[in-house]
Amino acid sequence: MKAVTVLGSTGSIGISTLDVISRHRDNYSIYALSANTQVDRMLSQCQKFLPEKVVMVDHDSADKLDKLLKNSEATSHIKVLSGAKALESIASSDKTDVVMAAIVGAAGLPSSLAAANAGKRILLANKESLVMSGDLFMQAVSDAGAVLLPVDSEHNAIFQSLPENYQSGHSSQGINKILLTASGGPFREFRYEQLIDVTPSQACAHPNWSMGQKISVDSASMMNKGLEVIEASWLFDVPASMIDVVIHPQSIIHSMVSYNDGSVIAQLGNPDMRTPIAYSLAWPERIESGVSQLDLISISQLNFEAPDKKRFPCLQLAYEAIEQGGNAVTTLNAANEIAVKAFLEEKIKFLDIPKVIEFCLEKMDNLELLNLDIVFESDQQARKLAKQFIIDNIKI
Repeated sequence: MKAVTVLGSTGSIGISTLDVISRHRDNYSIYALSANTQVDRMLSQCQKFLPEKVVMVDHDSADKLDKLLKNSEATSHIKVLSGAKALESIASSDKTDVVMAAIVGAAGLPSSLAAANAGKRILLANKESLVMSGDLFMQAVSDAGAVLLPVDSEHNAIFQSLPENYQSGHSSQGINKILLTASGGPFREFRYEQLIDVTPSQACAHPNWSMGQKISVDSASMMNKGLEVIEASWLFDVPASMIDVVIHPQSIIHSMVSYNDGSVIAQLGNPDMRTPIAYSLAWPERIESGVSQLDLISISQLNFEAPDKKRFPCLQLAYEAIEQGGNAVTTLNAANEIAVKAFLEEKIKFLDIPKVIEFCLEKMDNLELLNLDIVFESDQQARKLAKQFIIDNIKI
């Protein structure tokens, strides 16, 4: 029986993780769950999975949940904690074997890193951990003997398509290219002029995947793919120049690896996050995920095209940031988070998102990421710069 901690259990990845676990209750138990403010959903999860601990980052939400749990004998034993530091404590606890790191954005880095330092099996759905502090994070994984398994469908597909003995941090073995697929998002066929006035609701209406708002906007701007290029570079120890983005609207091929002998190995499946979650949870075994089997006959056709970096400049900005190195990727991520939040709040337009990011990349000093203090300092400086740029330069 493996004990699992789910960081971000009320989000889409967390919900899918618990769905997979519910199908294998003889093999997995829940040690701890975490969320920010979604008390009602967390209450329901506690009633079903009976964790030992729950973290609500928001203190008021923690107090509310604690009172509700104490009203029932079945849940009165559950200990409710609050605050960001509590996330690190459940991620590194001796009582947990597996940590699903599914907190969105920079907020997920400290707890993901705590799991790495504690030598856990980490199911990484928080790509920002590697984007912000790739070298430091991968070193922590290596030093502590942690097992890092990517949950993003694309990186999970790459992992499945690599040689069986390939491990993160090892040199490539006959690999020519990593082909990172992208759906193209909801605006794939939009002309540039059509992108000027798109709304947050349009950006969040992904044609294939059910995701949270932030990652949906990132998919629409193709920044999500840019962040995935950076993540893949760290995960698989390859330069960004060896990673090509391929638009694949059907989201059936989740990514591919091209080899020197001319072979291309791909992982296919229906677009459902429970597949990579189940694979990572049980690796090297495979377990039932609840996802229906792929019917290639009914699909009948798979299409591919090159990304348009002029219409979607966020992708190009990501390549430039990783080429620049140092804290440029931290700046990229921080500026993007601020810009996406502003867009969702209708304070800026969709096409302003790359403007905010480009400005921050130009203005921020480039620093080597020697420790986490520099990472977080760069993150905070970039956020302040992005907010000020929006106030000073962008008018709705």
